[in-house]
This record gives sequence, structure tokens and C-alpha cells, in this order.
Amino acid sequence: MPHSVSLINTIAAGLGLALILGFLAAKVRLPALVGYLLAGVIIGPFTPGFVADAGIAAQLAEIGVMLLMFGVGLHFSLEDLLSVRKIALPGAVVQMAVATLMGIGMAMWWWDWSFGSALVFGVSLSVASTVVLLRALESLGILDSFTGRIAVGWLVVEDLAMVLVLVLLPPLAGFLGGKGSDGDLDSIWRTLGFTLLQVGGFLALMLVVGRRVFPWLLWQVTRTGSRELFTLCVVAAAVSIAFASAALFGVSFALGAFFAGMVLRESEFSHRAAEESLPLRDAFAVLFFVSVGMLFNPAVLIERPLQVLGVVLIIIVGKSVAAAALVVAMRYPLNTALTVSASLAQIGEFSFILVGLGASLGLLPPEGQSLVLAGALISIATNPLWFKAINPLQEWLRKNSEFARKLEQRDDPLAELPMTTHEKFLSRQVVLVGYGRVGRRIAAALDEQHLPYVVAEENRDIVERLRERGIAAVFGDAADPAVLIQAHIARAGMLVIATPDTLNVRQMIATARALNPEIQTVVRTHSEEEAGLLEKEVAGKVFLGEEELAQSMTRYVIEHSQLANPGARAAA
Repeated sequence: MPHSVSLINTIAAGLGLALILGFLAAKVRLPALVGYLLAGVIIGPFTPGFVADAGIAAQLAEIGVMLLMFGVGLHFSLEDLLSVRKIALPGAVVQMAVATLMGIGMAMWWWDWSFGSALVFGVSLSVASTVVLLRALESLGILDSFTGRIAVGWLVVEDLAMVLVLVLLPPLAGFLGGKGSDGDLDSIWRTLGFTLLQVGGFLALMLVVGRRVFPWLLWQVTRTGSRELFTLCVVAAAVSIAFASAALFGVSFALGAFFAGMVLRESEFSHRAAEESLPLRDAFAVLFFVSVGMLFNPAVLIERPLQVLGVVLIIIVGKSVAAAALVVAMRYPLNTALTVSASLAQIGEFSFILVGLGASLGLLPPEGQSLVLAGALISIATNPLWFKAINPLQEWLRKNSEFARKLEQRDDPLAELPMTTHEKFLSRQVVLVGYGRVGRRIAAALDEQHLPYVVAEENRDIVERLRERGIAAVFGDAADPAVLIQAHIARAGMLVIATPDTLNVRQMIATARALNPEIQTVVRTHSEEEAGLLEKEVAGKVFLGEEELAQSMTRYVIEHSQLANPGARAAA
């Protein structure tokens, strides 16, 4: 028997107990991650019985964060990131500022903390967990939707901001009343400039060099025909690049892995890379939630219940309301605002790192770390419930809130077709929902055939560009009946849903058929199970991505095999 098996103990206890409690949580209709968190509490140092190695659990959780962010990067192109910059960049900055001010106010005026302690506390409440968000978006099937891209882009901006905070906090600690020298303003500016230079250098290296090197490397490994080497290459790329980004450029593991995935997305094998890394991503993501539970001391709920309640309200209510107000102010649909607000109603990994650093610098009292961890555990455990509440809340607001109804009636000029739209667009036209990679190709084919169509798209920038090109386009979420009405669905011949978001497909088709019973419907999906359900429920044409690819390849193989073998063609 080996002298030290703490790694095996931690993995066995963490995964085994997470399986049992996750199963029980699912049985009582709670999110499985509640069970994972409870598993961490049970094997943590603050409860009796077996205690796992918290240090090893934290490192295993970091690997989970790397693999998860790498997988997201494989599905998230630079184009996707830039497409949401006008809402994600200002939205994240303003929302973080608002949440930080709320935390500062509560800590200074209620608990009599110093400004330095209150500042670290407030910033720790302002940034959400990317891991929790991604699990929620994936479970809902909206990770690849425009709303999902907004939420992911928003958190990428938050992560970049937190990198700067973590670098600047030590030189500022003296000014804020913590340990360390007071320094001077010049040294702080030098630190900020050096940090920005490091982050910029990393991004440039990944986007310029990485785009050429990593796809080439993946191709060379693929040529060996070894599945094991391919999987090893994918995992090694995710972990190694994440580690190098942190060691050489001061970028977080999560951001490094995310950009590594974006770079490898340029390879034609990106889809296979995502599939090969999926089992590892899921297993290590579970260990992330277990490690969060291990940090939590349940005693804080008894000793400081009102303070915990205040922290939870800032995270779940304060941040969410601020984010929703910002999205609505930018004239995006109510559904987008509610989805983004639910995405931000939790805190996670960066908050833990910040409070740990703040405590080591003498800026945060011991109870501050316990309060942040309590807020994290409660907000993570309840986060799936807020996503489930989006549609019921939206319907309730439409029925009972005059303000919500005014939002739905938007006076946005992009939300309705201009009066100058030619009559030919509004008779037997195709209503095309989504103008992404699939939608653009469909639109190009319709243009070639001179067939009229109207685009319904959630991205304001895309709608503006389409209008400039003279293409009929409406801004908004097509799940909202007002958007399809503005696209004149009642006079359309066909509804084509080209977005990967299958969550609201049924609602779109129900609205279309209520207004136009004879309309034809065409839907895309990547899931065989979802394709079968849609074919039964909506009775339209459903295209399954893998099936259509296989059919196209089969037709090509048969046609060219016959051309290459005239004898076989004659025999046939």
C-alpha cells in the first residue's frame, strides 16, 4: 500500500459522493450540482468524518475549469466574440461597478469595515463564475445562441477585468490599509501598463501564431491514425496552453484555455476535439463543484445569518437587476435581459481567488472570506432555478406589468420593417430566423434564386448591416410573437429557423401557425433525440446536422465512384 494516496482518496471520495448526492438531488427534482456541492461540504474540513485534501481538490478543479473553457473556445469564434462586443464590454464594466458599489456600501455602512476591506469585498461579489454559466447554458441548449454568446462574452470581459484587479491589488494594498509598501503612482501605472502589455502579447501570440501552429499540429497527430494520440494532443493543448498563459503572461488558466480552444477551432477537427474531451470535461467539472463545497463552513449560516442574506441579495437580486436594466437600456429584448441577468446571479472561482489574496494582504477580515463563500455556495446551488423561472417570469411581466408591455412594444426602428420595404418582400416570402453561419448560406441561396425573404435576428449590428445592404431584416427574439408579426409571418410562405437554439423553436412555430396555418416550417438541430421530438410535435421538416452531412457525402461518393468506374455504372 503506498504511503500517500491523498490524490486517489480525494478523487474517489469526491466523485463517489457526488454521484450519490447528485442522483438523489435529481430524484427530488433539484439540479444535480446541488448534490455535488453538498458532497464537497461533507468531505470538507468543516464537517466531521473523512476530510479530503483541499489543495489537491482545488488543483483538480482548475483542470476542470481549463477543459471546460477550452471546450467553449472550440465552439466560440473570434467573430462570435466581436459580434457581442457592443453590449458585453460596456455591460460588464458597468455591471461590475454597480455590484462593487453595492458591496462597498453594505460593508462600510452596515458592518463598519474600512474602505479597503469593503472594496475587495465588493469586487469579489461583482464577477460571476464562467464554469457555472457554461453548465447552465449547455443544459438549456442555448450556448450557441446569440443570447448565449452575449452571456459568454460578458463573462470573458469580467475575467479580463479581474486579471487586472488581481495584478494591481498587491501594489495598491498599502494605499488601501493593508500589508505592503505605499509605493507611488508611477509604480502603479507601470504595473498596469505591464499587465496590459502581457495580456495584449498573449492575445496577439494566440491569434497570429497559434492560428497557424495548433491546427497544423492537430493535423499531424491525426495523420498517425491513433485515437489515443489525438485525445492526448487535445488535452495537452488545453492544459499546457492554459498553464503557459498564466506562467508567462499572467493570464488566468480559464482565459488561456478559452483562447486555446478558439485557436484550435480553426482546424477542421475541432468538432472531434470537442467530442474527445467531453468525458474529461464533465468529470473534472464535477470536481470543481465539489471543491467549492469543501471551502464552505456551514457555521457562518448560524453565526451571521443576516450578513449572509445581505450578500446573497446583492449577488442574486442586485447584480441581476443591474444587468437586466443595462441590457434593456441597450434596447435588447426582454428575454435576452432576463437570460443575462440569470447568468450573472452567482459568483465563483475569481471571487475565491480575490478574497484569498485580500486576506493574505490584510485587506479582508476573516469573516469576509466566509461570507463570500457562503454567498457563492447558495447562489451556485440556486442558479438553475433562475434559468427555469425566465419564461414564467416573462409571461407574468407581460400580463401584469405596464412597463414590461411597453418594452415589448419597443419603438426601436430596427424592430419593425421600414415603410419603404417593397411589396414583393411581403408576399409568400421566407422568414429566416437567424443570420449566423447557416442562415447566411441560406440567404445567399435565396438571393441567387431571386426569392424574397425577411431576416429575424437578435444581433442589432447584423440587422443594421443588412438594412444598409437593402435586405429586409427585423431585430429581436423570434420567440416573441411581435418579432414574427413585424416580419409579416401571416403573409409568408415558409418559416426557416436557422439558429442552433432549439429551446424556443416550438413557441416560434406555434406563433407562426396561429397567424398562418398553411405556412411551411424548416428547423435545424444537432440532436437525434431533439430531431425526433420536433418531427412529432411540429410536423415540419427537421434537418439533423450529422445526418445531412452523411447524406451529402454519400451522394458525392456514389456519384464519383460511378464516374471513376464506368463498368459498374453500366452494370447498374
